[in-house]
Amino acid sequence: DETEFRNFIVWLEDQKIRHYKIEDRGNLRNIHSDDWPKSFEKYMKDVNCPFKIQERQETVDWLLGLAVRLEYGDNADKYKDSTPDGAKNTDNTAKNAEPLINLDVNNPDFKAGVMALANLLQIQRHDDYLVMLKVSFTERLTQDAIAKATQSKEGLPVALEKHILGFDTGDAVLNEAAQILRLLHIEELRELQTKINEAIVAVQAIIADPKTDHRLGKVGR
Repeated sequence: DETEFRNFIVWLEDQKIRHYKIEDRGNLRNIHSDDWPKSFEKYMKDVNCPFKIQERQETVDWLLGLAVRLEYGDNADKYKDSTPDGAKNTDNTAKNAEPLINLDVNNPDFKAGVMALANLLQIQRHDDYLVMLKVSFTERLTQDAIAKATQSKEGLPVALEKHILGFDTGDAVLNEAAQILRLLHIEELRELQTKINEAIVAVQAIIADPKTDHRLGKVGR
């Protein structure tokens, strides 16, 4: 809402940022003026905001960050020794150290992520999303795969944006994961091809070095 947005900017300047003197905030406070966008654009330049007036979400985020920084600077002694509520006792600290403790399994984003992962790994669907997640990380990860994943390998960094995926999942994170899986699959195929070539060379070495049996009058095995 345009009015709420303008009131929000005025509140930030009046209460937290305070870049202008009180008498210089008139144009910004006049939220019903047709010239308010110009005043807001000037304000953004004055506080050195790097975003344009059209980039509202980025601008709001940046101004909030500025307000927090200034609030902390004005009350550094008050905030420097403060402890998060979740870390006031050992039990809560231990829980906060485990990111899955507070996982909301009923969150639509969580369900959508598990379903997308299950589709990628071709896992049968289940009414319990936690069961599907467990299967994704257990049945699809064999001991050989786990051992191979833990082996450190040195190589050159890969620019994923240069590799065309060929399809779109609709999710940037899933697209990147699919690109990584495809590159890993290509690497496995190359290792398999190397082993096949080694086997062919070994067979050719045997064929190219026949043993002669003079008693049978034959050459070869």
